[in-house]
Amino acid sequence: MKNRILFISTLAVLSVSCFMCSFLPGTAVDNDKTVITENVMSSLLKMGHFNPRAIDDKFSEDVYDLYLKRIDINKKFLLLTDVNELKTMRSQIDDQLRDDKLVFFTRSTEILNKRYAEVEDFYRDLLKAPFDFTKDEKIETDPKKLKYPADSKAQKEEWRKLFKYQTLVRMNDALLAQEKAILKKDSVFEAKSLDVIEKESREKVEKSYLDFFKRLKKVDETDRAGMFLNAVANVFDPHTEFFPPKAKDNFDIQMSGQLEGIGAQLQEKDGAIKVSNIVAGSASWRQGELKAGDIILKVAQAKEEPVDVTDMRLDDAVQLIRGKKGTEVRLTVRKPDATLKVIAITRDIVVLDETYAKSLIIDEGEKIGYLKLPSFYADFNKVGGRRCATDVKNEVIKLKEQQVKGLIIDLRNNGGGSLQDVVEMAGLFIDKGPIVQVKTTGSNAEVLEDRNPGILYDGPLVIMVNNISASASEIMAAAIQDYKRGIIIGGEQTFGKGTVQRIVSLDDRLDYTQMSYAPVGSLKLTMQKFYRINGGSTQLKGVKSDIMLPDKYEKLYKGEREEEFPLPWDEIKPASINAWSAPWNLDEIKKKSRTRIEGDLTFNQIRQLEEKYKKQADNTLISLNLDNYRAEQKKNNEETDNLEKLEKEGKQLNAYGMIVDLERIAADSAKKVMNEDWIKSVKKDSYIKEAVHVIKDMN
Repeated sequence: MKNRILFISTLAVLSVSCFMCSFLPGTAVDNDKTVITENVMSSLLKMGHFNPRAIDDKFSEDVYDLYLKRIDINKKFLLLTDVNELKTMRSQIDDQLRDDKLVFFTRSTEILNKRYAEVEDFYRDLLKAPFDFTKDEKIETDPKKLKYPADSKAQKEEWRKLFKYQTLVRMNDALLAQEKAILKKDSVFEAKSLDVIEKESREKVEKSYLDFFKRLKKVDETDRAGMFLNAVANVFDPHTEFFPPKAKDNFDIQMSGQLEGIGAQLQEKDGAIKVSNIVAGSASWRQGELKAGDIILKVAQAKEEPVDVTDMRLDDAVQLIRGKKGTEVRLTVRKPDATLKVIAITRDIVVLDETYAKSLIIDEGEKIGYLKLPSFYADFNKVGGRRCATDVKNEVIKLKEQQVKGLIIDLRNNGGGSLQDVVEMAGLFIDKGPIVQVKTTGSNAEVLEDRNPGILYDGPLVIMVNNISASASEIMAAAIQDYKRGIIIGGEQTFGKGTVQRIVSLDDRLDYTQMSYAPVGSLKLTMQKFYRINGGSTQLKGVKSDIMLPDKYEKLYKGEREEEFPLPWDEIKPASINAWSAPWNLDEIKKKSRTRIEGDLTFNQIRQLEEKYKKQADNTLISLNLDNYRAEQKKNNEETDNLEKLEKEGKQLNAYGMIVDLERIAADSAKKVMNEDWIKSVKKDSYIKEAVHVIKDMN
């Protein structure tokens, strides 16, 4: 590999962006510093980006649209007249940047400051009187379907409905807690009337917006400029991002994975705080309920009153969620199916053992090896540091000693990692040959090969993926698929991130006349692209599964395809390989699997939920009638509970750990408990059950 090591960060898959949050007013903008930062950043984008775009009218329109959406995602502050005024500059941003003038940015700031002040003056009046929750009234929750209010009267009406909705959500929470307490005959709990619950819920909404407007006044000029510069960077592709100095510090903390907290990576997405990834081995990962795609609505410290993080800056919300090891945080999240759930997580550091490859035996008439790989990890900072390719090799050797008749490698939720280890790992299952192609702008693709002859394991192989499997995981699955070495099982396709980023300091590119403005920040820059052995990019299209299993969130969370301005799919010349002569009939195996899935109660329930959630996502009108709202929430929760019940009551796999592993952890009670919990989860996993059936069919 020419002694060059490429490392694809897990975080680069779904990056954290602290400057996609609602635009905030504050002190005057230092336009000189912003202009200098933009000039240095633009120069780097033109020279270093994999697919640099022309700075023209189309670029200007894209920056305008993206920036305008982000500064008022829910269309509650800007009036239609404001948008019409700013729209006159929609195709002029490129010219303004070229002339070192920030007219659009400055004017939009002035307008927003004025509208924020106006809303702050009237919002309390809308919360003085009780809301009527018997009326058949609805609110649109999809920002794309909303329109900017024509005047201040229409604006106040939109705010009234928003406050009513937020009060309704809190009332439902309070009523659910009260009903549970009554059912449990909790003598300490004091029941309250509906009027009292409504009043308390309304007061909580008012308190949350009092805090919101306080936060608006605390932003500094770096935040203001950061959001505009990030819009400029993001129109190149979603993973190219500008980081002001403070945001870079937060990014570094997320990258390390060692911060005491819950181990969830967050991003601001369409005005909400969204979970983008769960760190393997973290408190969230071990607790198991928080998932990528969840929206965090409220944060509570143990049993204290929750703090509403709607419209909160991402870095402020992160400060509430982080905390010392052993303390509890309770997150109120909205699941992709629109149900609300309170998740209690005890903060902890990442348990490194849980991030490493591990395996067990599944014995269903014949022994099958199951190997879980949470990420493609590699410690290059010290000699002899742990690497996943070495660990996987050792796990496969142990499984071979148990004379397994097949091997399942689980890459679900694996966001990527070390490219070198992907090449070595894929080489364990083929003789030798190309694994992936890497292309940099202006150069021919470099073919990365497994140069070590020989095969460690030549039996039936299944790779499990889902729509969160990304980057290095996609390379591994694609190589196995292109060689016809094994069968890929999962959803419709993997995440579809086929690009590589590097963080570059903008301070290092300032000349001596500009040094007084440092620090100005950093740029995460897309510089390379991955291509399969067959020549097709993994960008956007990802890897399509040979055997597709239903996933209730498959149609709601589409990975790279749902990002704005993703790089396109393309293809290059295929690499020459000697494909595997598979002794199994893939078409026949797919047919058998389809028959099993159609007759499986759990998969049928998942398929029904998949269709239901898709319809719910399209129907974004929410009832503001208390009875109707509660009935819909109850129905959603019951359907989810029914699926969990089916999974618990279904036939359990006969799974167990190998003696050598059990002896190693026997003296560590914590590791022993975590291992037992992991084996329990494997036993009831419907997707692993189907993978076992496929292995048996391959035999």
